[in-house]
Amino acid sequence: MELIGEATSWSGPTESCIEARERAFGAYLANGERRAAARLALALVRDYTLKQAGSAAAGWFQQAERLLEGEPECPEHGYLALIRIRLGKRRQRGQTANPPSETGDVHGLVQRALEIAQKFGDRDLEVLVLHNKGSMLIAEGEVDEGWALIDEAAAAAATGDLRPTATGSVYCWTISTCRDLLEVRRAGEWTARFEQWCERTALPGGWRGDCRVHRAELLRLQGRWTEAEEEAESASEDFLRFDMPAEIGPAAYEIGELRLRRGDLAGARDAFRRALEAGAEPQPGLALLRLAEGSPIAGFGELARALADLPDAPIERARLPAFVELAVAAGRVGAARDAADELEALAMLYGSDALTATARWARGVVLLAERDSASAVSPLRDAVRRWHAIGAPYEAARARASLAEAYEAVGESDAAVLELEAALTIFERLGAAAAARRATALLRGGYADPATGTFLFSDICGSTRLVEAIGDEAWLDLVEWHDRTLRGLFDAHGGEEIDHAGDGFFVVFRQPAAALGCGVAIQRALAEHRRNHGFAPSVRIGVHAAEAISVGRGYRGKGVHAAARVGALAEANEIVASRETAEAGRVDFTRPRVVALKGLSEPVEIVSIDWK
Repeated sequence: MELIGEATSWSGPTESCIEARERAFGAYLANGERRAAARLALALVRDYTLKQAGSAAAGWFQQAERLLEGEPECPEHGYLALIRIRLGKRRQRGQTANPPSETGDVHGLVQRALEIAQKFGDRDLEVLVLHNKGSMLIAEGEVDEGWALIDEAAAAAATGDLRPTATGSVYCWTISTCRDLLEVRRAGEWTARFEQWCERTALPGGWRGDCRVHRAELLRLQGRWTEAEEEAESASEDFLRFDMPAEIGPAAYEIGELRLRRGDLAGARDAFRRALEAGAEPQPGLALLRLAEGSPIAGFGELARALADLPDAPIERARLPAFVELAVAAGRVGAARDAADELEALAMLYGSDALTATARWARGVVLLAERDSASAVSPLRDAVRRWHAIGAPYEAARARASLAEAYEAVGESDAAVLELEAALTIFERLGAAAAARRATALLRGGYADPATGTFLFSDICGSTRLVEAIGDEAWLDLVEWHDRTLRGLFDAHGGEEIDHAGDGFFVVFRQPAAALGCGVAIQRALAEHRRNHGFAPSVRIGVHAAEAISVGRGYRGKGVHAAARVGALAEANEIVASRETAEAGRVDFTRPRVVALKGLSEPVEIVSIDWK
């Protein structure tokens, strides 16, 4: 029954695990095996704690204490001390007011648990205690020493020498600590090692519950938003399967964060509501939602109250840099400055990569609000560099957008355009609709001009195979002929070449008829060359008319991306256009069909242009 309890702790549901362990407890107790019964009681403390059944957990803790009274020293005494250590840590952080037993001196408990682990050769216990000692040292300001112990514990778990439950606990705690302190790079490294462990052990589910939520947070930072939302949804399913509906809150909150970044305000509102109903803290996401809805003062007030509840919890306060953004938007620059000061102090204390990047961004944003744009450039440049080094594209793009504002304010418009273009590209790739709209508005408002054009994309099909077939020298001659021929046709039809990457062109025309006429002329010229000379490369062409942003000699925006996606749908020797463009150009077409274009929310009807 004890083994069944262990197995179902991984496969669920939790009630089956608890039933098996309670039956095992009863059998051991009936046999007079007090140590084994205490071991099961301690496992049940964990189970009921996960179910947030505090009274039941306290009862089983008392059972374990009573059973071990008078027993010779044994590993179970070490695990009892481990629970007291974790209760002591939670009480210090204000997470529990009434622990089931007096925790005593936590450092003394750590030393005793380590001595028991080493005396009995219990590697699981030793590694679990090392991690907890490390997190205690970090909370006390001994950051380097604390991380050294946490990394040591995680490395030990990665070897596969521990039992599954101990390994899973170490990784979950490690990732959670990284999340609390915004240690993104370290979280990524240990996440990769945990994934390898999951593959080796083939345990059912691998990631589950809280670990899935933490992994979703990491995926969000890495810009892998679709995977992140799937992981958060899977975490919700895990909590239901393991009969822990109260734990759904953090998963719902993470879904809200992702939807907010995509600009799905209604979806974000629903997710934050579900998080709140499950007892989770909906901040800072809910406050940022208020800002997105145009109510920065309301959001500022909500977030200020949430921060006031955590006056002595620096780790939690370090997770609320959004306060700076809300304070600036609400016109409370003094409050924003104080928050930026606090973030810088926390960054100096903990030294984490993402926390330092956040602090530099916050300082730059405050300096912008104080109209000291020249001083804002340096911290914002540093924030961009740090976020890129971490591999957090959305945060890097937001820092770039702020940097663009600083450049524009000091009269460096060219630099502002470059930064904002780079930010817009990232926002559009990620599907960050709200941020993309703001970046577009900034370009239109001061850095660039709105324009409507018809965009043509062309590309040689099968170029890699063609190079292999004819050789490099012949390929260069072919490309030179291709480029010369197409450029002559672009000029003849009034096209303006915007970009030439590899063997493809991006060209803009004033009217759909000119762009489509040029596309037809290209395909006919290539066909004629095949008839007269035996060969010409196969080219695919896409044409789409849309509004875009004119930036210098270039064009940016959703319309350009849509045109590129339309071009990618064409086959060899084909011209594909959006139906509206084809009808505006008054050309014959066939094969109308509705397609979904990557990165765009609405489908587009496309057609094939009859050019023969």
